[in-house]
Amino acid sequence: MTTATPTIAVGTQQTDGPKTTAGRVRKRLNSRTATLISIVIAVVWTIPTFGLFISSLRPEDEIKTTGWWTAFTNPQFTLENYQQVLFGRSSSSGQLASYFINSLAITIPSVLFPLAFASLAAYALAWINFRGRDWAYIAIFALQIVPLQMALVPLLKFFSTGVTLGGVTLMPAWDLVDEQKFAQVWFAHTCFALPFAVYLLHNFISQLPGDLMEAARVDGATHPKIFRTIVLPLITPALAAIGIFQFLWVWNDLLVALIFAGGGDETAPLTVRLAEMAGTRGNEWQRLTAGAFVSIVVPLIVFLSLQRYFVRGLLAGSVKG
Repeated sequence: MTTATPTIAVGTQQTDGPKTTAGRVRKRLNSRTATLISIVIAVVWTIPTFGLFISSLRPEDEIKTTGWWTAFTNPQFTLENYQQVLFGRSSSSGQLASYFINSLAITIPSVLFPLAFASLAAYALAWINFRGRDWAYIAIFALQIVPLQMALVPLLKFFSTGVTLGGVTLMPAWDLVDEQKFAQVWFAHTCFALPFAVYLLHNFISQLPGDLMEAARVDGATHPKIFRTIVLPLITPALAAIGIFQFLWVWNDLLVALIFAGGGDETAPLTVRLAEMAGTRGNEWQRLTAGAFVSIVVPLIVFLSLQRYFVRGLLAGSVKG
């Protein structure tokens, strides 16, 4: 019995543990006050979107004369706004259906290309020894500092005139027309997304167990096989997090798409058309609200479908073990 007492005391002491800063912060974040504050922030953050949705369903006369909150006392809803915005044939309607397809045609490749190239580059920088590897990683990291706007003019000149050095044409002008201009937007978004994607994926891949890689090499696996069968399944959370960020950025982009794809019906995305509607028909609120809500549906679906990977992907590379 004399020997059991210290054991129980020690066990109790280990269970309680010292109160660290992280423990105190975690306890405060789990309190009722923190929960209440989180709920209030969520409600306040959601109110504008909810009001936008209600307004998009109200008739034109109602939305122009009363606030959206009056819909609770005098509910009048219609889907005519969405019908006009998506499929209307008049010049005053949004005609967003074709622009919706253009946004998908721009966004999907602009997400897949950076993910593919960045994952390959991050693996090479993390697990393949070659001369100048560290300097290459530093250069890629430094590219995040360059503002996107500074690269627009040189990149546009690259597309329009090509590359000439000493009177020798290294690459001719692209000379793309109509739907071919999608390639310019894909190229631009891929260039702008690569530095951050490579940096985040490198931090994740470099912390994978070295014993796992060594065991695969002993079994005769080459780098392509290691990357395909071992690395890719393990970096899924990081790929999902980067994919969400890139999807939201490209889907909501106006500047890059307007410069490299133009404002024509064949290539312009939703954001270009919404900007035109706001500028030329700013008084038709019922169509603006419907068009705005159409533009946020797809990003919302993407985020909700990948949210289980989102937090894990944000924490990728932040801690070891």
